[in-house]
Amino acid sequence: MRRLFLWLKLLLLTIICLFFLAREWPPFGDEYTQILQLVGLRQFDFVSWELNAFAAKAEGVLANNDAFLDEASRKQTVLDFMALVQEVQQLDGQISQIYTDPNVANPVAATAVLQAQFTQKRDELAALQPVAEAIVQDQVGHILVEEGFGVLGQAWPPVMMQMTPLPSLLIVSPRDRIERIYGVSLIPGLSTAEKDALETAVFEQLNLSALVVPLGGLGTYPAMIMETSNLNWFMEVTAHEWAHHWMTFFPVGLNYGDPQVRIINETIASIFDQEIGSRVIEQYYPEFVPPPPPPEAPEAAPADPPAFDFGAELATTRIRAEELMAACDIEGAEAYMEAQRLVFLQNGFGIRKLNQAYFAFYGAYAAVPGATGSDPTGPMLRDIHANTHTPRAFMEAVAPIATFSDLEEIWDEFAVVESQ
Repeated sequence: MRRLFLWLKLLLLTIICLFFLAREWPPFGDEYTQILQLVGLRQFDFVSWELNAFAAKAEGVLANNDAFLDEASRKQTVLDFMALVQEVQQLDGQISQIYTDPNVANPVAATAVLQAQFTQKRDELAALQPVAEAIVQDQVGHILVEEGFGVLGQAWPPVMMQMTPLPSLLIVSPRDRIERIYGVSLIPGLSTAEKDALETAVFEQLNLSALVVPLGGLGTYPAMIMETSNLNWFMEVTAHEWAHHWMTFFPVGLNYGDPQVRIINETIASIFDQEIGSRVIEQYYPEFVPPPPPPEAPEAAPADPPAFDFGAELATTRIRAEELMAACDIEGAEAYMEAQRLVFLQNGFGIRKLNQAYFAFYGAYAAVPGATGSDPTGPMLRDIHANTHTPRAFMEAVAPIATFSDLEEIWDEFAVVESQ
């Protein structure tokens, strides 16, 4: 039976890989084509990545090396892998710091030893990665099966992810409203100057708002996961991207291209990942369970409000900017957002660019406080989640959503049940 599921995983990988090879080309000269021309060779090549990822996963599935490890060895393998990631990141940071130090005359010579160590650790990481990822996939999959997402004892769709340097994403919004109308994936490693130049070109040549944003995960198949040494976050983002895979087969995933449904979809995944990620940590890595918050003193004086509330200020900023745009004062809205960006900077929050595209991207995630402004999507979905007893019940409740009206109807149904 295990061998059968291994071959089923390979079959599913093949089908999805072929899907990503099918490209759609817009008519020459339209707005999106002009954006692609500005991006040029900086566009991320998903076809090559999918082929390489598919080959790596197929090799790992057929080798099946993790099946010969006992539970203690499997856990230690994952922890060793995370420790190696941390070492690689620390070495990379040390090398970058030397290269940016104007007092270092010959950074190549100064970093020679560190570069050798970096290469060695990278090789060790590459050797351990397939086994560690297979173990994490099994662990997340096991929790998903326990929560009712299994078929014949296996999570469906199978949990598949790969830790990899992630592309950044060029978000494009109209200037007269906050709406993500285009998104173009860019190659990893672009400098801040390159990002700013691309954003400026989109603004000046196409009269659109643009922002290049980082990504923590991407719902390709296998899912792309940012390199991290944070085990808790790793489990959450793996569950987050699997949630996108699961929703692909339902209206809430099939209608992802609709801006409102995209926000709903991302918020669902953000709610789901915390619950599943926590379950994985509790079962397999209990020493990493976060400590409970300290109890409040029974008669303690109310705490003073924070000097600067990031979420509240961001929500106020979005609401006011939308009011100005609705009054056709686009330049006033942009000047206001820039002034607010400086306020955030003065209070320790380094937002590089605050514009329509910023809110169009971060407003899709309920985990970013204030970015949604007055959008009720997050609170409504959290209400539904609070009134469902299991992750499966929550996902089944929201799976039929194809429009914002569907969300309102489902939320109304749960509100009625709660009041009875």
